[in-house]
Amino acid sequence: MEQHSKIYVAGHRGLVGSAIVRALQSKGFDNILMRSSKELDLRNQQAVEDFFATQKPEYVFLSAAKVGGIVANNTSPAEFIYDNMMIAFNIVNAAYRHNVRKLLFLGSSCIYPKMCPQPIKEEYLLTGALEPTNEAYAIAKISGLELCKFYRRQYGCDFISAMPTNLYGINDNFDLNTSHVLPALIRKFHEAKESQAEKVTLWGTGKPMREFLYVDDLADALVFLMMNYSDEIHINIGTGEDCSIDELARTIKAIVGFDGAIEYDTSKPDGTPRKLLDVGRLHKLGWHHSTPLNDGIAAVYRWYLSAKR
Repeated sequence: MEQHSKIYVAGHRGLVGSAIVRALQSKGFDNILMRSSKELDLRNQQAVEDFFATQKPEYVFLSAAKVGGIVANNTSPAEFIYDNMMIAFNIVNAAYRHNVRKLLFLGSSCIYPKMCPQPIKEEYLLTGALEPTNEAYAIAKISGLELCKFYRRQYGCDFISAMPTNLYGINDNFDLNTSHVLPALIRKFHEAKESQAEKVTLWGTGKPMREFLYVDDLADALVFLMMNYSDEIHINIGTGEDCSIDELARTIKAIVGFDGAIEYDTSKPDGTPRKLLDVGRLHKLGWHHSTPLNDGIAAVYRWYLSAKR
């Protein structure tokens, strides 16, 4: 990519897309295409086709997606599989038809089997059953990366895929019904502090292990891959480090300043026991994350407080 190349960031208002825009702008890229979901419905094939025909982007970051935590995935699986498959299929096909020079499709670590060996290598894809609580989303994301692979194989398109670990950052979703675990914990502990509650009750056992990557680190990695990676196998993006949900909760509790107790509702599901990505391939290319978890959480909490004002 050159600094004046026309770059389309699909999903620019979301957690990841907004971080990609920040990363591109900080690196001097000045020709960024952005459309809100109201301006362009990515589930509409004709609308996407018309957009690519008229705007002719040279590079595409496909970060648009319908996303959410366990509750959202469990209650709306049909929407999760339909919306995400349509977004991926429409954009990838339009990118091929209109000669996009390079496309980066963003997946999710939930594409891997529930009982995957740890840490998770890229080649473990499709070697076992998925986690039932987010199966619909995972299948849609698997379809997207396979689509990129086969368009690359059949048509020679320079379409690549990246699989990030659990993400957090500014512009995150803090809705307790649809958010992921880290922003949900920030909100729960903040509201418990504000109401002077005696305890915070969390789902599950607190034992599952999770890896968390600050979204601005992810965006930096995605721009790096767009410039330095070209292969049909997807590539993991993460920190190579994980912690238990209980450890995460105690870290957030301390940062927020909540003095009460933590208890667990073990009647609720834990989800996958552990998800730690093997990031050896990415490290060999020369990219490493730069934001420690404590620093990232503190930055997000400061943003959350400012956004509430």
